[in-house]
Parts: sequence; C-alpha cells; structure tokens
Amino acid sequence: MSIDWNALVKTYDVRGLVGSQLTTKVVAALAAGFVDELDAAGQDVIVGHDMRDSSPEFADAFAEGAQARGANVVSIGLCSTDESYFASGILNAPAAMFTASHNPATYNGIKFSRAGARGISLDTGLANIRDRAKAYIENGIDEVNEPGTYRDLHVLVPYASYLRELVNLSSIRPLKVVVDAGNGMGGMTVPAVLGTASDLEHLPLEIIPMYFELDGSFPNHEANPLDPKNLVDLQKAVVEHGADIGLAFDGDADRCFVVDELGQPVTPSAVAAIVARREIARERATNPGAPVTVLHNLLTSKVVEEVIEADGAKPVKTKVGHSLIKDQMAATNAIFGGEHSAHYYFRDFWGADNGMLAAMHVLAEFGSHDLPLSQFAKQYNPYYLSGEINSTVSDVPAAKARVQAAFADRADFDEFDGITAQGKPAEAGSWWWFNVRSSNTEPLLRLNVEAKNEADMIQIRDEVLGLIQQKAE
Repeated sequence: MSIDWNALVKTYDVRGLVGSQLTTKVVAALAAGFVDELDAAGQDVIVGHDMRDSSPEFADAFAEGAQARGANVVSIGLCSTDESYFASGILNAPAAMFTASHNPATYNGIKFSRAGARGISLDTGLANIRDRAKAYIENGIDEVNEPGTYRDLHVLVPYASYLRELVNLSSIRPLKVVVDAGNGMGGMTVPAVLGTASDLEHLPLEIIPMYFELDGSFPNHEANPLDPKNLVDLQKAVVEHGADIGLAFDGDADRCFVVDELGQPVTPSAVAAIVARREIARERATNPGAPVTVLHNLLTSKVVEEVIEADGAKPVKTKVGHSLIKDQMAATNAIFGGEHSAHYYFRDFWGADNGMLAAMHVLAEFGSHDLPLSQFAKQYNPYYLSGEINSTVSDVPAAKARVQAAFADRADFDEFDGITAQGKPAEAGSWWWFNVRSSNTEPLLRLNVEAKNEADMIQIRDEVLGLIQQKAE
C-alpha cells in the first residue's frame, strides 16, 4: 500500500482525498498511533464526525483502531468541531474529529485534540502519530490484552447550554438573522444554540435558515465562506428579507462570517475587535486589577491591536495557525484570540476556537445598540485591507527576494511569519504594511496588505502582487 504520509498529514491536521489518500485502514492505523502517542490506553478518547458521507465509516474505523490499543472510545456521533472541543474540555480527554472543514466533498480528514481541547501540530505530536501509523500499516496493529470499551455520549444540549451561559442574549433587541449553514454542521448547531431545538429559552432572534439540511455533497455551494462566491446567496437573502444581520458557517461550523444589513461582509478583524472589547470588559468586571492579555495574529487589522490597547489590555501578536494559537492561549493565559481567517479562541472554551461563540458575542453587542450593523461595525473597520490574495508560485524564495529588494528603501522588514514590511512613513499620519507568507496547507504564497489610505493600499497591493507573479526571465 503506497501512501504519501507527508501529503496526508498536514501541519495542523490530517486532510486527504477519500479512497485514494484516506482509507479505513489508514484511519485505524492513525487511531492506534494517536492512542500510543498520548499514552491513552485505559483512558477515554472522544470520537466525533461531521455530515460527510465518508465520516461515519471513518469514525467507526478510528474507534476500532483506538480500542485495539486499549482506549475507551466515547462516541459523540454527528457534531461540529467545536462540539468535539467541548467534549474534550468537559471530559478532559483527547479527541478526534472527522471533518475536512471547508474542503470539497471528495475530501475528509481528522482534527486531533489532546485532553482539555489542546491542539496537536506536527511539532507537538502529529509527526509522531504519523510515524506510528506508518509502522502499523506496514506491520499490522497489535491488539492489547484488554481492548478498550465503547459508549455513546450526546453533547449537543449541554454544549448549547454552556454557550448560553457564556453569552446572555435574552435582553437584546429583537433581531432578524439569516443564517447560511452551507449544508454543514451549523444546520444542527444553530437551531440548538440560537433556537429552541435544545428546549432552551426562546431568544429575541428570528432565524431565517438557508441550507440547513446536512449534506456532505454540498449541493448549493462549498461550505467555505472565506471565498466571496460562497457568500453571494447569503448577501442576497439578507437584503431580500430586510434582515439585521447574516451569519455564514463553514462545513464543520467552527468558523463564522458576518454580513451586514446591506449585504456587505463585516471583516473578521472587525469581529475580533468587537469580541475582544466584550471579553476585556467581562474580565475587568470579574477580576478587577488583573492583567488582561488578548492574542491576534499578525494578519489582523491594526484596529484590533488599537482596540485591545485602548481598553487597557495587552495585545500579543502571534503567527498564523490554530494549534500554535491554542498553545499561546495557554502560555499567556489570554482571554481571547482572533485570526484574520475567522477563527476565534476563548479562554472560557478551553482556549479552543468557536465560531458560534463569536457570533453570539456579535449578536449581543450589536443587539445592545440601535444602529444598523453597517454603521455599528464601521468604527471597527477604519482602514483599508486587501483581503488575502493567493498566488501559485513555482520559486517561493525568488519571489520573496524580489519583494524585499523592491521595498528595501521603503520599508522595515521582519520574518516573524513569512516576511512583513512596515512602510517607512513618507508623510505624517500615513502608514501601510504588507505580509507575504507561504501557506501551511497549500502550494501558495499569500499576500495581505493594509493601509490608512485606500490609494496607498491599492498601489502597494498591485506592486507586490506584480513582483510575486513575475515570471522568470
């Protein structure tokens, strides 16, 4: 059996084509390697899965491999990724979640967690899991003398109740909310958390559902709201219904994107700033005088750092990547962390990311004001961002070198994560920055630009993009 393990096991998770890269045999071997690496024999291991056609079979194969090496499998069945983190947190047990997130239907994958929803990356155990699995594929899985047990656990209702405890939405003004679940797991979690499917109190929210049917073939559009084409249906529906706000979830519902009443996207940086402000205020109220830290990755808007500082907390800039940020959340005791990609991390959610919780914070804050969302969000979006622009580049070092040479006299560079250029101020009050970094998961160079003035952003964006995409002479 020929397996390209390096292509299958990514920096932060397992992701591959069903059948050709990811098979039940590979999954069982990864399960055995996971149990061994975490020394989880005799302990609980949580297994959950999304709505993809291949996910139940893979979850069963994982359970078999984990039990063979002595782990007691706790199956939470159909769930969102943040439900998997919730189960890992409340049970203080490692977890495996079967999902390929926003990828097309032909893909599947595994997101691993250590006990307490702590992340696992290549540098912190995933490479070892890969190598152990490779050995099990070659030699077979050795079953221990006492294989592990198996039991089912339903977590949707306690998950919904827990989020309701963290964010009180009962006293906001009535809001009409269009939600595009993209046929992903938001179709199950939104009714439970924001509706009454969990027999919780009715909230002042009128939910207008779009694509709530769980369907891993994604018949309407890919469940990837980061791609603007996948927001078009939501944008139209918000305007047609005269809604106050629109929410779009990705396939495993751990990321949430926001659209205002005009159908225009609210940037993830603006969402991060709104949530940071609320979490800082909550921490100040419960622990007056205690130091407060908030994380943001280096690609979020300058306004995120400004809001954190203005509210008396310490901003800490991080590299991009969810396992890394989870580690930083624990190391710094940060109350919140925000990424430009719409991953939002909460100390009160075991340092893990939770798109639903971020959406609830936005609803709570926006619902406490009378302004329409477009005006309310404007204060959190004062600058001009390019958004992430991806380019396929054959010679990455050469492309980066061209950029650095062209801006050597105009910017100060650092290589904290890719290359970041801070423009040397040409005039008072004017500034810009850009970052060029390789993708952790795809053969791409990613460009992000921000400036105080729109003309500067456009000029820098186009110049850097030309340098990146320049063909070799």
